[in-house]
Amino acid sequence: MPKAEIHPTWYPDAKVICNGEVVMTTGSTSPELHVDVWSGNHPFYTGTQKILDTEGRVDRFMRKYGMGGAAAADKPAAEAEA
Repeated sequence: MPKAEIHPTWYPDAKVICNGEVVMTTGSTSPELHVDVWSGNHPFYTGTQKILDTEGRVDRFMRKYGMGGAAAADKPAAEAEA
């Protein structure tokens, strides 16, 4: 049992607010939580996330570690093992 008078007030139905709308309720020590991003508008969860390959970094990584499809197949076996 928690000690009396030392714990903050617990709000079991605290409102999570994003862009002026209540998006969900949760338990918290604050009655309202204001957030900028939540799972309903985050690009990763909505499927709109785009991976930007600036300056060919992914290609350079693939070549460096021999993971590229065509680039790795073009190397002779002696070079691939070295």
